[in-house]
Amino acid sequence: MNLISFKSDLINGNIVCPGDKSISQRILILGWLLNKDVTISGFLNAEDPLSTANALNQISDSIQINGNEVIIKERTIEPKDPENPIDLGNSGTGMRLMFGLISGLGIEATLIGDDSLSNRPMKRVADPLKEMGALNNLNRGGTPPIEISKGKIIDDFVYEMPVASAQVKSSIMLAAIAAKKSVTVIEENPTRNHTERMIEYFKGNIEISPIWSNNSDSKYMWDEFKTPNKFMGNKIIYKHKELICPEHYEVVGDFSSASFLIVAGLISKSGKLVIKNVGLNPSRSLLISILQSMGGQITISNERKLSNEEVGDLTVSPSKLKGFDDFKLSSEVRSEDVIPNIIDEIPILCIAAAFAEGSTMLGGLEELTIKESNRLAAICDGFDAIGINYFSDRKSSIKLYGNYNKDIDGAEVDSHGDHRIAMSFLVAGMRSKNGIKVRDCKNIETSFPNFAHIMNSIGMKINEKN
Repeated sequence: MNLISFKSDLINGNIVCPGDKSISQRILILGWLLNKDVTISGFLNAEDPLSTANALNQISDSIQINGNEVIIKERTIEPKDPENPIDLGNSGTGMRLMFGLISGLGIEATLIGDDSLSNRPMKRVADPLKEMGALNNLNRGGTPPIEISKGKIIDDFVYEMPVASAQVKSSIMLAAIAAKKSVTVIEENPTRNHTERMIEYFKGNIEISPIWSNNSDSKYMWDEFKTPNKFMGNKIIYKHKELICPEHYEVVGDFSSASFLIVAGLISKSGKLVIKNVGLNPSRSLLISILQSMGGQITISNERKLSNEEVGDLTVSPSKLKGFDDFKLSSEVRSEDVIPNIIDEIPILCIAAAFAEGSTMLGGLEELTIKESNRLAAICDGFDAIGINYFSDRKSSIKLYGNYNKDIDGAEVDSHGDHRIAMSFLVAGMRSKNGIKVRDCKNIETSFPNFAHIMNSIGMKINEKN
């Protein structure tokens, strides 16, 4: 499916943010694992969470989905080896989390995915799971399919994360929970913490402690600048304890989905957009501060907590954005923590910067090259097509030059099978004279169903195009 997005100056309206994809997949897995009756509302009924639900039902059928509501029933049958390979479609999150769950359950399974997922790195998950006692095999290149054999997870496993990855962290923790073991994870660069929040909500025994440079742990007692009390990351200690599953869990809105709405409102010429029920977990929502530092008019109201997650309503107005060379954020935010926090929002941040005044420099983007596509290369290809000036090594950095108050001609862009690339360049189309056609947009259904309909309801003009 190809879509074309035409020029639209007015972005206006009230929208309820779609449910969070990451949380939807985690609550499916934990709710299924705890084997109690639970109802989930606000569920993101999209391809990625649905593939995770189907995977769980292959092991032991207990999940029923009706629109945005999920009912998980208590099972009388123990989890079993699935008869066929478990297909996770395009979901890297689903595959990595199921990898940990199945390893902890001690059953045998093979995990497969589509062409894109079959090229995603899984060694970063396989290695720590092997160290925990799991048995698995990957393709020679460290990619799926993943063959999982019966293993035995050890107790009190300690793992220091070599790369910032919430999926790896969560996979390790799910393996421990499923095996009824304790585990410690040390992360130098904190990542999204939905799994930890969920364990806390389920009354689990989990402790998250900051590591300081003068901490008693000898490895972290000194840093090269001898900075007193320098933050060095988090130590997450989970001690086995039966989790208490609530009868109801409410999924908050997906901040990554909201980011496309936010940027559309900022780069429009007129209007006011209200986005309700947006998840504002600090480990996910740093983009708001970045856009505000660029001059973005974004206000937050009705702040509250749902299911141990911060949530609020956003009001967005057209803004004169300015580019940046360095993130101008509060002193509490370490520069090395910024990119892991906004990794999924880099494509749409680049679109915001493309219509800002001055240049913008982004570095440390290596992780962007191993997402659903090489997103950095895909951004560069898209900018080549629509005429945005930039310089990039296509490996770790990009400097782009904004076009504030100037509309682009329009062109044809390849999504490279990546939903976030597709949605980002469709948002850019609202600032084009002749429209931006984006090829292969079916992938949008993995994370943001009804994207075109929702964006059109606030003033955009997106149509199907052969």
